[in-house]
Amino acid sequence: MSQTQPISSDIADTTDTNERPRWPAMLRGWRGKCPSCGGGQLLYSYLKVNDDCAVCRQEFHHHRADDGPAYLTILFVGHLLAPALHVAFVVWRPEPLTLFTIFAVGCTALSLYLLPRLKGALIGFQWAKKMGGFGRAT
Repeated sequence: MSQTQPISSDIADTTDTNERPRWPAMLRGWRGKCPSCGGGQLLYSYLKVNDDCAVCRQEFHHHRADDGPAYLTILFVGHLLAPALHVAFVVWRPEPLTLFTIFAVGCTALSLYLLPRLKGALIGFQWAKKMGGFGRAT
C-alpha cells in the first residue's frame, strides 16, 4: 500500500488574496497607459516599452510580450478582412487591382492601429496576472 506524503513546507502557497483587476489593466494597456496607475505612458516610439512608469514607478522592463501582439494582430486582421474580401468580391466584382489596393491599404492600416494597442493590452494582462517579474512587490 502506498502512503500519501505530506506536502513539503518549502513549497510556497500560490493562492494570492491580493488579486489585480485584469480588465481595467488590459484597458489601460490598450490605451498605452501604465496598467498599474493608468497615468504614465507604457509605450514610446511606437512599440518600445518604457523601463518604468513615470508616475507610480512600476517597472516594465521584465515584460514578456514577445511575438504575442503580432500573432494577435494577424489573427484579428485576418478574421476581419478575409470575410470582407470574400463579400466584396462576390457582391460587387471590382477589378482585381482595385480590390487588392483597397484591401492592402485596409490590412496595413488595421495592423498598424492594432499592434501597439494589443502589445499594451498583453502587458496589462501580464501585470494583472503577476506573470514574469510583475509578481514581485512594487
